[in-house]
Amino acid sequence: MSDEEIIEPDLDDLTRRMDGAMSSLKAEFASLRTGRASASMIEPVTVDAYGAQTPINQVGTVNVPEPRMVTINVWDKSLVSKVEKAIMESGLGINPQTNGTIIMLPIPELNEERRRELTKVAGGYAENARVAIRNVRQDGMQQLKKAKNAGMSEDEQKIWQDEIQELTDGHIKSVDDALENKQAEIMQV
Repeated sequence: MSDEEIIEPDLDDLTRRMDGAMSSLKAEFASLRTGRASASMIEPVTVDAYGAQTPINQVGTVNVPEPRMVTINVWDKSLVSKVEKAIMESGLGINPQTNGTIIMLPIPELNEERRRELTKVAGGYAENARVAIRNVRQDGMQQLKKAKNAGMSEDEQKIWQDEIQELTDGHIKSVDDALENKQAEIMQV
């Protein structure tokens, strides 16, 4: 055993980072519409404004005047076309209608085909969350390698590996459960 101090993996940090991936997934799921208008459905959409990617709610006022309509009152007239383009390219499946600086987003009734499409989008969001969780796991395993090189015993390393894997499995299961719930919500007529 060397004189170097063995630095054990920080499970709290790994947990916090995996929880971050889960909260990001929940925010993305909230943006998926299920037939009703919601201001949160355009939260993940960003606009190229003033040389930076900016959330829509920072370039205009987002309102839900009726159950099937979202409006965005863009503050800077020069950004109206950029906001419109960002919404069209976002994959929300909504065609914006512009009236001066107000962009109206009529929310169409979801048909069976669109519901299936949205479940695939939800699946993509879930896969991104799984990848983020696996990347955190990989960081933990890298920390273990460094600790082994610093003199950590193989038994200790195995215990840490099992704990990191258990943490990962729990978060992946949470992603799968959240996806299953969201897909059921989307397919519900």
